[in-house]
Amino acid sequence: MNNPEIQACFKSYDLLNTVVFVLNQDGLIVYANSSAENLLELSSRFLCNRPISRFFKGELLPFSGDLCRQIIQIETMSGLFKHVNAILSKFGLNDSLTLLECHVIEQQIQHDRETRLQDQSFASKELIRNLAHEIKNPLGGIRGAAQLLDSELSDPALHEFTQVIISEADRLTELVEQLLVPHRSAHIVKRINIHQVCERVRTLIQAQYPRGLTIKQDYDTSIPEFEADFVELVQVLLNIVQNAAQALAQKIAQKQGKITLKTRIMRKVTLSNKTSKLAVKLDVIDNGPGIEPQLQERIFLPLVSGRDGGTGLGLTLAYTFVQHHQGTISCKSVPGHTVFSIVLPIQ
Repeated sequence: MNNPEIQACFKSYDLLNTVVFVLNQDGLIVYANSSAENLLELSSRFLCNRPISRFFKGELLPFSGDLCRQIIQIETMSGLFKHVNAILSKFGLNDSLTLLECHVIEQQIQHDRETRLQDQSFASKELIRNLAHEIKNPLGGIRGAAQLLDSELSDPALHEFTQVIISEADRLTELVEQLLVPHRSAHIVKRINIHQVCERVRTLIQAQYPRGLTIKQDYDTSIPEFEADFVELVQVLLNIVQNAAQALAQKIAQKQGKITLKTRIMRKVTLSNKTSKLAVKLDVIDNGPGIEPQLQERIFLPLVSGRDGGTGLGLTLAYTFVQHHQGTISCKSVPGHTVFSIVLPIQ
């Protein structure tokens, strides 16, 4: 059959939500249904006669009989990767064609990742909290001893050294306090508008970076008010946007820094093992250099930072406060396009 005949033969597949490709013996796409077009963000006309391997990260496993299943990643036009469960089967005259069905399992992968991150985060935070308590008392003793020593010194030149001890003890005490903040702060809930949170943070960051940084607002104004802790959500978004702005230092110097705050409604979302009828998704998108792949899995763990001089506490605090709201936070990043996504239940 030629391509027009194949297109007509498999036209009914356009009615399926399942992603379907038909491949010839050379691995070239001879048909892609509408779900495949949506997944790859490309038209079927463009996809036809192109190798399927072009859109996969890795290779399809060889057939082990009439049916083959595997989990692979597909690269979309926007450069993001999505996990799919691929099922290959032979059909047609003399098994001349291959049917490739792809079921997107991104939600399952995300759930497994969140569960793993929660376990790691809980263990890390408990360890660090206990360690912080153990460190805090000796720091107070060191500072007090340095103050007494400073008052007894007769040589003014030596005061510089005691002041170094005092200032460093204060700096470490402040760091310890930051480690303990999520365990001390009260969770105060009231009805809020997510865009008030966005605008508060946008104003703060724009005042910090008046030139070279554009903050775009892409809001869904239909999102209803919901119960949340306004102060905590401001802190969550501020930490993420602040990190994005710092990563954009070079772009800002060139007056090309861009951050987008994007809000959307989601329906029937599973969050913290509970299904919510309605949720709000808040994306923070920047055009910075991106985050290294090996760091993306650990970015929310305590003391993990991708920036020189960073404490690695800002995103940990953001993760903890999002957990207070039974929500999720995730990161996807490629050079030039980093997205932090916060999803919070509304109903």
